[in-house]
Amino acid sequence: MGKKRRREVERPTIHPKNKYSENTPDFALLASLYPSFEPFVFYSRDGRPRIHWTDFNATRELTRVLLLHDHGINWWIPDGELCPTVPNRSNYIHWIEDLLSFDIIPKTCHNGDNVKGFDIGTGANCIYPLLGASLLGWSFVGSDVTDVALEWAEKNITNNPHISKLIEIRKVESCPTSGKESDNGESACGESNLDLNGVEQQAVPSSSSPFDLSIDANNIYHGPPVLLGMVRDGEKFDFCMCNPPFFETMEEAGLNPKTSCGGTPKEMVCPGGEKAFISRIIEDSVALKQTFRWYTSMVGRKLNLRILTSKLWEVGATLVKTTEFVQGQTCRWGLAWTFMPLARKLISPHVTEKKNLSFMLEGVQRQFSAVDVLHSIESFFHSTGASCKLNSASFTVDITASKDHCNAILKNEVNDVDEAAGGKHLQETSSSLSCFHVPLNSLSFRVSVFQQIPGTLLVKGSLQHGDSPFPGLFSSIFQQLEADLRRKFCRGKATT
Repeated sequence: MGKKRRREVERPTIHPKNKYSENTPDFALLASLYPSFEPFVFYSRDGRPRIHWTDFNATRELTRVLLLHDHGINWWIPDGELCPTVPNRSNYIHWIEDLLSFDIIPKTCHNGDNVKGFDIGTGANCIYPLLGASLLGWSFVGSDVTDVALEWAEKNITNNPHISKLIEIRKVESCPTSGKESDNGESACGESNLDLNGVEQQAVPSSSSPFDLSIDANNIYHGPPVLLGMVRDGEKFDFCMCNPPFFETMEEAGLNPKTSCGGTPKEMVCPGGEKAFISRIIEDSVALKQTFRWYTSMVGRKLNLRILTSKLWEVGATLVKTTEFVQGQTCRWGLAWTFMPLARKLISPHVTEKKNLSFMLEGVQRQFSAVDVLHSIESFFHSTGASCKLNSASFTVDITASKDHCNAILKNEVNDVDEAAGGKHLQETSSSLSCFHVPLNSLSFRVSVFQQIPGTLLVKGSLQHGDSPFPGLFSSIFQQLEADLRRKFCRGKATT
């Protein structure tokens, strides 16, 4: 019997707004236009021009000519500094552009129409501020700790006078050994005097943290400030972004033999790796709350993405978004969260409505089952006056809601019902949605609950009877439902 062919999984593609989404860099053309790049280009047996990705000088020269040829940016970094790939970094910029246009998160008016971002650890390459300013006209504050990074970031800004006024670089002061506090009550190391529920507490010794990272105490990040201590009083930002130190050791960082992107220990490594560093961003975000519309970071390991996403729901984020960045054989993930209240404004009519939506409820507390979640879904919609029909045999709830009912949900005007205790005040029926009259100009959809593994449920929503009469409304409501279920069933037990 022949071997079964492995099922091919469709991988995410480059962002459609990315300059390289349809036309990848033409090495032959670049070599003909830029003599300094020509020595690094060779031709494979199939006649295609290539470079050696394990050659730092080749990857650095490619980044230089791409930034100059496609973006009009003059750029360079010294030997050993982290060399970014332009298409991958552009993906991150365009994803943030998508987040900022997401209507359910309200726009702030502090900067008018100007978008202002904060790049955590901008590096000598200063790639995100340079791309964001040149592509979209955004302004940036970039931070870093080493003298070399600060010097070359400033050089790269100065060498591009057409965008230099949009970018500011700030030096991160290293954490002093003393435990003195700054004037605003933050410790000198950027430790917040707030626990993750926003409750003021006594400063804790440097060997412990209120944030449970599930890692060894010696591997919890206690380095220089990340956001707290760097954001000035009264400042507001639309977003922050970060290419964190992904690894715990330089040996781990060098395990990929197929690429050579350089990178210093400060850029690549921190105790606890990316999980500890991003956890510090989360901790700072809880203290800073709505100082930023969106907090974002790149993540290198999918397991960490799941852990960090769970933590974000625990600390009260109102919305969490993820994406996948793919370049060649390298995968990175984007993680974004906000503490902004969800806007009452509905998604713009031009946004394409998806007919099927789903989310995973992970970490469901032991005392709750799929039945409890099903009744909670029923109560969530019934409390606004929407018509609900629950089918306990198929684990589905069919909902018909008017525009007023939907707006009540988006305005958080859902009555406080103890769904977990029961929420069974509605009569159960085995009738499907097709068995009762659906009023015109109403939103009709089915929500189904599936048991995956113990502690994990899949919740699916599907529009019934064709397209929604209210474009964008279904996805907005489904996001509200997700947040409500996570708050009720996935939050850890309160501790005293």
